[in-house]
Amino acid sequence: MPEEVCYKQQFFISLAMNGTTVKPHPSRSMKKIISFLFLVFIVKLAAFGQQDPQYTNNMFYKLGVNPGYAGAEGAINGLILNRYQWVGFEGAPKTLVFSVDAAINAFGSPGGIGLNVVSDELGFEKNTFVNINYAYKTPLSFGNLGIGVSLGMLNKSINGEWEVPEDNFGIYTQPGSDPGIPQGEVSQVAIDAGLGLYLSTNQYYLGASVTHINQPEIKFDESVTSFLARHYYFSGGYNIKLPDPLFEVRPSFFLKSDIASWQLDLNVNVVFDDRFWGGISYRVQDAVALLMGMEMINGLRVGYSFDLVTSAMGAYGYGSHEVFISYSVDLDKNRNQKYKSIRFL
Repeated sequence: MPEEVCYKQQFFISLAMNGTTVKPHPSRSMKKIISFLFLVFIVKLAAFGQQDPQYTNNMFYKLGVNPGYAGAEGAINGLILNRYQWVGFEGAPKTLVFSVDAAINAFGSPGGIGLNVVSDELGFEKNTFVNINYAYKTPLSFGNLGIGVSLGMLNKSINGEWEVPEDNFGIYTQPGSDPGIPQGEVSQVAIDAGLGLYLSTNQYYLGASVTHINQPEIKFDESVTSFLARHYYFSGGYNIKLPDPLFEVRPSFFLKSDIASWQLDLNVNVVFDDRFWGGISYRVQDAVALLMGMEMINGLRVGYSFDLVTSAMGAYGYGSHEVFISYSVDLDKNRNQKYKSIRFL
C-alpha cells in the first residue's frame, strides 16, 4: 500500500493512535474536524510505516540510503540539503543534511568512504543521524560494482510538553494527557547499521540497499520504547542521448519499503549542455514535484524542487520545498579546469 503521508505518519499516530487527548476547538468547523479524523484513519492503515527522511532530489543524494555509492563518482563530493515539508503547517517536518564522500585506494584495492550527518525535526520529535560508509569497488564486464556498509548512531529526542497548534486541523491537545509520551525533554542513542550495492556505468545505474538492518531499539523508560524498522531501497536510472547532442534525458526511479508500506518516485530530468537541468517527479499517491538546477564552474551545483501535494494533506494547501548545494573536486584534474561530474551516476 502506498504511504500517503510518507514516513511522517508517526507524528499523527503519536497524537491520535497512542491516546493523546484530541478535543475539537469550539470555534472551528465540523468540516475540519472530520477531515482530520479522515487523515488519522489513513495513518492508522499505515501504522509502523516508513521512518527515514524523504528527499525529492534522491537522484542527487544516494549516499543517504546506499553506502555502496561511496566514491562512485571518482572524486571528493560534498552536499548540503535542506527540506521543508508541508510549509505553513506548524510542527511540520524539517530536514537538514550534510554529506561528503570520496574515492580512495584502501587495502590494495579501489573503494570509497563517506559521511552523513542528518538532522530531522517533526513536531515534538528531533532525530540526529550520523554514520560513516565504506564501499569496496570491483569492476565487472557490465559496470562498476560498489559493495558498501554503513555504521553510525541515532540520537532521538522527544519534548513531551510540545503542543499541537490550535490552527492545525482545528484541534488542540493538552500536554501531559498521554501517558505513552514522556514528559519534559528526553533523548536516547542507538547504534545503527546498513548495507548496499551500487552498480554504475556512464549510461545507467542500479542500486539496492537496506537501512537499520539491526532494527535498533530506543528505550526511554520501561513503558516507552520505539525502534527503527528495516527499510529497503531500490533505485535506477538511464541516460538517453537525443539527436541534438546538447540535450539528454535522464529518467530514474526510487522505491522504498519497510514491508508494511511502500513508496515509489518516478523522475525525468532533461539536461542541457551538461550544465542545466529541469524535470518532473511523481510520488505515487502523494505528490508531483518540479525540479531544476544548474552546474557552475569547478563542480559547484545548486538545485531546487517544489512538491505539490496530491494526497489528503493537499486539501490544506501545504507544499514542500527542497534546496541543495554540492561541490565536486577531482584531484587528478587541474583546478583551473571545469570539473565535469557524473551527477546522476
